[in-house]
Order: sequence, then structure tokens, then C-alpha cells
Amino acid sequence: MKMAFILFHGMTSLDLIGFTDGITRLSHIQPEAEISWDYCAMSAQITDDRGLAFAISRVKPDLSEYDLVFVPGGFSTRELRFDPDMLTWLRTAREARYIISVCTGSLLLGAAGLLEGKRATSNASAYELLAPYCKEVVQARIVQDGRIITGSGVSSSIDLGLYVLERLTDAATVEQVKSAMSYPYYQTGTSSSVYYAKTGI
Repeated sequence: MKMAFILFHGMTSLDLIGFTDGITRLSHIQPEAEISWDYCAMSAQITDDRGLAFAISRVKPDLSEYDLVFVPGGFSTRELRFDPDMLTWLRTAREARYIISVCTGSLLLGAAGLLEGKRATSNASAYELLAPYCKEVVQARIVQDGRIITGSGVSSSIDLGLYVLERLTDAATVEQVKSAMSYPYYQTGTSSSVYYAKTGI
């Protein structure tokens, strides 16, 4: 499993870290698992919405190289959804096995045309902005429509990471990760907080 974590100026760091912290722990719990990840952006350094700077491991790679592509959110997505370079780059993820976003990251997926005919969610403040880009905006913490998985606001990124990890592995593995993270809130198994639009992955 080769994963691309997308970063951009003005992103919300919890959106990114909440997801990546959980799912990348698999490399410690199951060292034999063949997983790798890159932090990817349009430039060699980005600054989040609080002024924290990140050095980027890969600048604008072809996202078709990856099995999983994850996009966080942040207020800057409202402008970035009109950035042709950003959208062209995100479209290279079209054939990825899993396309995932949290919070207003779904605006970028939608603007890139990756949510056409799909149900999705976003931060509650962006439901109206998301509506033109997808089949239906669902007011749920996590929405899965085939290989497209979207999470709602900010802290839901933690649950989203654990949810995807459970889909890729099993409940026992997620319980180990939850323990390592001291995070008791995500419940393994079928969750009422997840809206399944179609058959799960």
C-alpha cells in the first residue's frame, strides 16, 4: 500500500495528522506489512493555517503512482478549488484504489471532478459549497461511496484514519492502534457514524 498525503498552504494540521497518525502506525504493529507514504505538495515547503511550516518529501508527483490519496481541509480550500494547477494535479489520483478526504478537503476532490455521482460529506460550514460537486451531501461523520471516503469536520480525521485502517486490516489491529494512541472513542465494527452509499471496500 503506497499512500500520498496531500499538503497545501493554509491547511488545518489536525486534519492531516489525525488521519496519518493512526493509519501509519500499521508499519510498527505489522512491520511485515508493505506500506509506505509520501508527504506531497505543489511546493517544497508549505505553511498551515497557524503558521507551522512543513518540509515536503515529494513535490507534485504523479498521484497515479499511489494506492491511497488523502486530502485534508482548511479555509484555503475555498480558494484552491479554483486553482487550475492544483486541480489538474489532483486529477492524476483518479485511478487510485482509495480517494479520501476530511473536512473541506472534499471541496478540492469535488472541484477536481473526483466526486461526480458520489455521496460525500465535509465540514458543516461547507455543505452548500460541496453540493454542486457531488450527487448528495450527507450529514454524517464518515461517508463511504465505493472507493471514495470522506470525513466531516477536523477531529473526525482521527476516526477516519482508524476506519480506513480497519477496512485495510481488521478490528484487532485497530484495537492495538487505539491503545497505542490512547484513543478510546472509535468503535470497531459497523458504526452508526458511517454512511455507506454503496458496497464497502
